[in-house]
This record gives sequence, C-alpha cells and structure tokens, in this order.
Amino acid sequence: MTSISEQLVDALGIMIMGMGLVFIFLSVLIVGIAIVAKFCPAPEVVAKPDVPPSPIATNQLDPKLVAAITSAIHQYRA
Repeated sequence: MTSISEQLVDALGIMIMGMGLVFIFLSVLIVGIAIVAKFCPAPEVVAKPDVPPSPIATNQLDPKLVAAITSAIHQYRA
C-alpha cells in the first residue's frame, strides 16, 4: 500500500496534467476562432430607411372609435 504522500504527489500530477490539457484545448480553440473570424468576416448591417410612424404609433386615435369602445364596455358591464 502506498503512503499518503505518494498519493498526494500522484493526485497533484494528474491535476496538473488535466489543467494543462484544458489550457491547451482552450488556447487552440481561441486561435481557431480568431482564424475563422479573420477569413470569414461577419456581414455588415444595413440600416433601414426611416419610415414615418403610423397614426396608432403616435397615439392619435379616432374619437368616434374611442367612444364606440367605451360604450361597448359600459354595455358589457351593465
């Protein structure tokens, strides 16, 4: 049976190897993404032309329509 110090040394070696592999993988991933971004640029965003707002968007409702809706609500509640 091995001593606790040998087990700790083995555990430390496995931990360092695992962290090193993760670091290498992430580094390769970042370099790969940078290369893809360099050769395949994102499409440019084209601004839409200004469209005049609709009458509903400016809160200009027809007073007759508001009266009809109000009347319908009062009749429903009665």
